[in-house]
Amino acid sequence: MFGQMMKMPLLISSLINHAEMYHGETPIVSVETAGGLTHTCWAEVARRSRKLASSLDHLGMATSECCGTIAWNNHRHLEIYFGVSGSGRVCHTINPRLFPTQLVYIINHAQDKILFLDKTFLPVIAQLRDRLPTVQHFVLMSAQDEEAASLLPGLLFYEDLIAQGDENFVWPELDEQDASSLCYTSGTTGDPKGVLYSHRSTLLHSFAIALPDSMGLSARETILPVVPMFHVNAWGVPYAAAMVGAALVMPGPGLDGGSLLALIDGQHVTLALGVPTIWQGLLRAMEKSESSVPSLRRTIIGGAACPPSMISTFRDQYQVETIHAWGMTELSPVGTVNHLLRKHEQLSEDDQWKLRASQGRPLFGIELRLMGDGGDVMTPDGVVQGNLQCRGHWVVDTYFKAEDSALEEGWFSTGDVSTLDEDGYMTIRDRSKDIIKSGGEWISTVELENIAVAHPEILSAAAIAAKHVKWDERPLLIVVKREGSQLDAPELLRFFEDKIAKWQIPDDVVFVEALPMNATGKLLKNKLRETYGDYLLKKNT
Repeated sequence: MFGQMMKMPLLISSLINHAEMYHGETPIVSVETAGGLTHTCWAEVARRSRKLASSLDHLGMATSECCGTIAWNNHRHLEIYFGVSGSGRVCHTINPRLFPTQLVYIINHAQDKILFLDKTFLPVIAQLRDRLPTVQHFVLMSAQDEEAASLLPGLLFYEDLIAQGDENFVWPELDEQDASSLCYTSGTTGDPKGVLYSHRSTLLHSFAIALPDSMGLSARETILPVVPMFHVNAWGVPYAAAMVGAALVMPGPGLDGGSLLALIDGQHVTLALGVPTIWQGLLRAMEKSESSVPSLRRTIIGGAACPPSMISTFRDQYQVETIHAWGMTELSPVGTVNHLLRKHEQLSEDDQWKLRASQGRPLFGIELRLMGDGGDVMTPDGVVQGNLQCRGHWVVDTYFKAEDSALEEGWFSTGDVSTLDEDGYMTIRDRSKDIIKSGGEWISTVELENIAVAHPEILSAAAIAAKHVKWDERPLLIVVKREGSQLDAPELLRFFEDKIAKWQIPDDVVFVEALPMNATGKLLKNKLRETYGDYLLKKNT
């Protein structure tokens, strides 16, 4: 043997150590659940994370046990991320917007031994306590609070735990393949499925999303992760921010456009990340305030397809670059990010922005392919549609506590119908369960929705497959209008002319006050199909 390199495990504790040593003074600004701002820094987050880890030892929390969180994006949640995983436990982030029965299922399935919660969610957990037999300790993420203590007898307080902890706690040497965190899918049918991440997969994912052709994170950024920390670990941003030493602005519970705008301008945010519905609210707030968000350079949009009109509004009116990304809980979550290649610099601006509307290209560590219905691998030409599959260093192999692998011949099927071109640009045409098949021809609901929201009087839109006597299925458009709009169905349908083939134009429009969303801001099209699936049949009888 001619030589050898050091073998150091890839551990989450190494991220917070690095942030403390080399970026200790970099600020972390956090909106408190009760209001107001807390100013801390990476060194303080690291110190308090160690004290939390020490306190978990005193509470008798064993290695590999799950510690649940039901909390907003704030500095205490950030400390839990590192204190729990760094000490060898599993950080289980729980979506607080789920139905109570789903919360009970998830907490019991994970067998959480401790539950950290913000005061917002205390009434719900107090009602569910008797249905959570594995939870030994409930910890309110605040200082002593007599009102809260009266709602949940035996309640512990986060600041008491921190005060009792040892700031000289030494992170244990773990196996990098050990479990570090647990997230459950936000599927709309059946019980949620757990995806268990390892230290290794988390660090590799962090490296990948920090790359220039990915999220391009650095110590010069001030990052606002609007995507919740309970949604796939805020897309991995807390870990990657520690890796590069970026400043963080944690928005707490106030995710309305006005609150976010105040944070962006007040804290000089340079990069913000969230789902399209969040940015719709921000854009409306920007219009009303006439703010030009001078510090904001980039937004990263994922969780659902980003309407091209939103990309152009950010670009043309505010000089903010909008970067499209795609991923899933099963992918930790990032799979693709949209950046142009050098050869695309020669394209016209219009052609460049057509490319920017796709979900982007795979990061190193992710491979994509399309499968035909007959099981054949399809040639990526940017036109042919197929079932999207992926594999990679941070892709699920087996769901938590499942007996069978989640893979098909080594590949994970995403459930998306997509195109893939020769450069790797992937465009989601639809979810396989949502795409409309009319008279044997496919119609993309994503394309219909993008056209609809480009109309200046439309706030949001959903297209579904409605049953039809002759064509089996036809597109039905369900939309929310801007306040005061007098737009009617015929006028909106005329807006589709010359934008898609005539036979793809929806048969009708239903105007509603709001669209049903799941806890992560995605449209619940199954609810719309339940309500409006027979709409055309009833109309034509």
